[in-house]
Amino acid sequence: MHEVKVKGILSAKNGMNLYRGCSHGCIYCDSRSRCYQMDHDFEDIEVKSNGLELLEDALRRKRNKCMIGTGSMSDPYIPLEKELCYTRSALELIRRYRFGATLITKSDLVLRDLDLLQEIHRQTRAVVQMTLTTWDDALCKIVEPGVCPTSRRFQVLKEFQKAGIPTVVWLTPILPYINDTMVNLQALLECCVDAGVRGVLWFGAGVTLRDGNREYFYHQLDRQFPGMKEQYRKEFGNSYVAASRNDRQLSAMVKDTCGRYGILSEPDRVFAELQRFEEKEGGEQLSFLL
Repeated sequence: MHEVKVKGILSAKNGMNLYRGCSHGCIYCDSRSRCYQMDHDFEDIEVKSNGLELLEDALRRKRNKCMIGTGSMSDPYIPLEKELCYTRSALELIRRYRFGATLITKSDLVLRDLDLLQEIHRQTRAVVQMTLTTWDDALCKIVEPGVCPTSRRFQVLKEFQKAGIPTVVWLTPILPYINDTMVNLQALLECCVDAGVRGVLWFGAGVTLRDGNREYFYHQLDRQFPGMKEQYRKEFGNSYVAASRNDRQLSAMVKDTCGRYGILSEPDRVFAELQRFEEKEGGEQLSFLL
């Protein structure tokens, strides 16, 4: 890891990343792409040493309360968070200034902060987003080697369900010839239904490959799935999107399952819910409205 001082912490849409880079090792990670102009090794985590100071200043100055998001470019619960507790400190500031919070993670470390997320949700709103791609734990540990397997993430979702904190699941990416099967997606959707998730983000079956992450992805295919890289190169070349041939059937399954169980699945509606802020009188907890 290395530390840097930055000029700002919140984006125009009130998102933040206290870390830059990741140690989860997911073979498909778009954040490795050259377009993000990272000038250090991806696994050499950049820690924004003045990020919490900037966050408090930004929250203090904001006239209108809103949801504060984190996790779009780097998981807020990478292993380094156990030591530094930057994400937990950020949640404490969000609670103190009565903002809402939403975060994206693949880590069960998020349960450490269940108490804070409950307190935030009593005052305003907290929403936990979890990425699920591969139900089979053995395959999951190949595709996402540095993070807890899907079965554990399912348990995490159940814990938030018990705590009354709404959850959203990202079912992405679905990798052609690797996890783009009806069996895999059905198991993931059953998990979503059982855990009572409020929304599912689905962008079709496939993966995006930009310069930077494409090379890493192909290298990992060579290591873990011999012959698969040649199949990808032959079918997709240097295309930005490597779309699964099973996309139509898989997308229909998502639409049908979410429709039957009242789960939001249209991206615009899910994102609107993630951004929706409400302040609760007297800190009373209200229901997550669909």
